[in-house]
Amino acid sequence: MDAVVETDAVLAPLAGLTVVVPVGPGDKLSPLLREQLTQLPRGAQVIVVECDAPPRPQGQSAEPRSLALADPPGGPRWQVLHSPAGRSLQQNAGAAAGDGQWLWFLHADAALAPETLRALARFVAEGRPGLGYFDLRFLGDGPALMRFNSVGVWLRSRVLRLPFGDQGFVLPRNLFTAVGGFDPATLRGEDHQLVWRVRRAGAPIVSIGARLYTSARRYSSNGWAATTARHVGETLRQAWRFSRPEHLR
Repeated sequence: MDAVVETDAVLAPLAGLTVVVPVGPGDKLSPLLREQLTQLPRGAQVIVVECDAPPRPQGQSAEPRSLALADPPGGPRWQVLHSPAGRSLQQNAGAAAGDGQWLWFLHADAALAPETLRALARFVAEGRPGLGYFDLRFLGDGPALMRFNSVGVWLRSRVLRLPFGDQGFVLPRNLFTAVGGFDPATLRGEDHQLVWRVRRAGAPIVSIGARLYTSARRYSSNGWAATTARHVGETLRQAWRFSRPEHLR
């Protein structure tokens, strides 16, 4: 997949965007995603939140690290943070460190399609108040059966209105703050829980109408059937749990 190249005029609405990319222990930011995000305009911000230690007590703040990513000429600002381990903690730390009025949460192994940034710019320019997500597609590092997973993701997102974090959540900062951000006590399914809280707040769940790619390597290493069945089971259990009032702040 090639890097995306866009013009400043097309992407101008993204000048107020903060991109947050949590990187788990032993993982790294995809070189392709890094290259693609350099196409964001001046004023945008990319915050990579790394971790290499066990979780710290709740409420302990992230520690800034020295910059490891150079700012491209005329492009976004880059920053690297060090946070306690845990995707909720890392994403909250990145959002708190950013100054954009729009937040875009991406996984470290994501890859943009040619239309991703253009569609995102239109979504932000419209100023829609809800949570936006992309149509998930899988890279060619998994089984051929992954096309059925793409259909399943489309149905879960469009029909049930339950997109997941690998679909690149985009939302206004004020909405993210109003629903309390990601719950640091939730070790798995923090993205699923955020969607339920946004829905409970009366904000729409909106398809941005563009593709976003993610790796399917776990389906190769762990088996397509077993991995798919596990994800379906986790989704059902989380939906039952997170839809209950005591789990929605």
